[in-house]
Amino acid sequence: MNDYLQADEIPVIAIDGPSASGKGTIAQLVAKKLGFHYLDSGALYRLVALKTAQSQADIEDKDLLADIARNLNVLFKNEVIYLDGKNVTDDIRTEECGILASQLAAYPQIREALTERQRKFRQPPGLVTDGRDMGSVIFPNAILKIFLTASAEIRAQRRYKQLKEKGINANIIDLLQDIQKRDERDSNRSIAPLQQSTDAKLLDTTSLTISQAQDAVLCWYNEIFAKIRV
Repeated sequence: MNDYLQADEIPVIAIDGPSASGKGTIAQLVAKKLGFHYLDSGALYRLVALKTAQSQADIEDKDLLADIARNLNVLFKNEVIYLDGKNVTDDIRTEECGILASQLAAYPQIREALTERQRKFRQPPGLVTDGRDMGSVIFPNAILKIFLTASAEIRAQRRYKQLKEKGINANIIDLLQDIQKRDERDSNRSIAPLQQSTDAKLLDTTSLTISQAQDAVLCWYNEIFAKIRV
């Protein structure tokens, strides 16, 4: 891939979808397979939530929260995420942090503050990114857009397993209720609501293995890339 491509020529695979659908796992695997960069957009919102909680900031002060978003001292190094020099990889994955992140993501000021920050991840040879509005708002000209989903029950089970493996206490009934509430909030917000865009391919992973989901994304990308090269 040419390292001197213009920014809008650098291929982007945008994977959007609801909470705990597996989009992050699939996006990371696809990025590694293709040798592309990876952006977990949700991590940025979780980092804003964590910094907000640490600062005991008023969550109604939207201008202050936007300043927090713009001035995050963040470093992504391999699979480790640092905030102000501290490893917060596990801290931002708690349910409390996720719930607050979902609430803050509805604020236009915060979304605007993070937009350019996300777009700067578009570097050669390419980018795979996941989130809620990657294909619809952040990278509208992505070469491949995917809406990845699964039933709420399956997503709750996956999240429960993920948390337990990290030694974090969880209740699957509470997780299911939180997921359903977040789905409703994310889908009904006025700014960049969670929805499948008309040009996005639907990938329902309810009955798929991780390997099958990864292969589906790679197959779609290879088909598109082959057409471009002709």
